[in-house]
Amino acid sequence: MSYETYTTVDWLMFFYIYCFLGWCFESTYVSIQHKKWINRGFMRGPFLPLYGSGAVIMLFVTIPVRDNVFLTFLFGAVGATILEYFTGAAMEALFKVRYWDYSNNRFNLNGHICLGTTIAWGFLTLAMVHILQTPVEAVVNAIPPRPEGIIALVVTIYIAADFSLSFKAALDIKDLLAKMTAAKEEMDKVQTRLDAIIAFTGQTAAFKTLSNSKDRLSGTLQSVKAKLDFLQKHEHSEERRSGKQLTAFREELEQLKTKYIVDNEYRKALSNRLGFFRKELLKAHPTIASPKFESALAELKEIVSEKSHKED
Repeated sequence: MSYETYTTVDWLMFFYIYCFLGWCFESTYVSIQHKKWINRGFMRGPFLPLYGSGAVIMLFVTIPVRDNVFLTFLFGAVGATILEYFTGAAMEALFKVRYWDYSNNRFNLNGHICLGTTIAWGFLTLAMVHILQTPVEAVVNAIPPRPEGIIALVVTIYIAADFSLSFKAALDIKDLLAKMTAAKEEMDKVQTRLDAIIAFTGQTAAFKTLSNSKDRLSGTLQSVKAKLDFLQKHEHSEERRSGKQLTAFREELEQLKTKYIVDNEYRKALSNRLGFFRKELLKAHPTIASPKFESALAELKEIVSEKSHKED
């Protein structure tokens, strides 16, 4: 059968088969890298749409040149790279995170693509067009039209449901990151005010600042708590201040303590919002990055790691 005679259902079947094969390849590769099993992909099921879409594009764009090895390599590499770039850019725009990031690779473009993966796409195109497609096509051709249509429909419904849940989980993660970032910014304001009070009461030399855990929210909370405890212990040592000043400081200190407690409980509530799909989505992408929510994402990944260790 030539490419030109494939039906719409045939293309769908190719898409699903390569989604599955891509998931097998990617999950195995990443699991070996991290020395533990990682269910790779945006969705929870054994399908990676990027590979399925890339395969369909590779097959389609190489139709006129499939007898020329160099052009097959070139067309496949360029087509798949364009798809990868726009998929990565769209996902970052929607979810504010990068589910893959090539920023540390040489010859990358905005972290979404790099020369190494482009070359890999080219070799994958050659392997698919000249090796894989023959048995895949034989499997699809062996299925009668009616059963093939039913299979395609069932898999489509399953993938649509899985994708919808994963899409919602990704949006929830973005919302969670935004709220964690806002919470940290509020605690930074509290910390700045506490620094000012410590300096005003003349106790700067007596206070030793805690490590801020790489500036993450948990570190900020620890630092704020230490300053609150410090001020509470030393608030009676400044009798030389006027009674009015001391009263004002004590009232503000109580307000700051209340805000700390509220924000600390809010952070705990945020971490408890990690449901199955959100947690699994983060676990599936160990190298996930976010230029916009870098600190919050590091905090969230730390929480996921802690929860995973407890479950194990």
